Amino acid sequence: MIGFTAQARYCMRMSSWTLRGVFMGALVTVAWILVGVLMRVAATIGTTWSTIALALIVLAAIVWGGYDGIRDARANPDPDDYADLTMVWLKAGFLSAVIAVIIGWIAGMTLVPEMRPPGLFVALTAGISFLTLLVYVPAFIGVSIGRWLVRREERKARDNEVEIVEVVAS
Repeated sequence: MIGFTAQARYCMRMSSWTLRGVFMGALVTVAWILVGVLMRVAATIGTTWSTIALALIVLAAIVWGGYDGIRDARANPDPDDYADLTMVWLKAGFLSAVIAVIIGWIAGMTLVPEMRPPGLFVALTAGISFLTLLVYVPAFIGVSIGRWLVRREERKARDNEVEIVEVVAS
């Protein structure tokens, strides 16, 4: 980032967690509202709808975290130089939780009563805590898997080079 001021660089980094947080918040909110609407249609299989919604949220976090991990490991050959994706995803998880809880609570109280939102205090404490971890933990697992995959590819390439050198030398 040559030519950028320190404040501009900070804003660029901040936008990465903001983008992740807004997207994941929208995904969680849409999933929660969709489960509420589907509960109106077929309440007997509500557990199935909730499980599918939860799986989609976790899958999205793992995939995006894995992409971040792969991109970071390729950009930084030395593991000591890895970007701090822990804080990026923790901030994104918190932002997504705040967005989902506030919008979901309002939608549940006004538009879709089948969502059965808890009281506002419970939603703001337990709901935000749970949703923060629901985004953060799978995303960080994805980051770890992505970095591991890149390191594994590099080890295989290095081992192949060593074998080729040994064959040529003998």
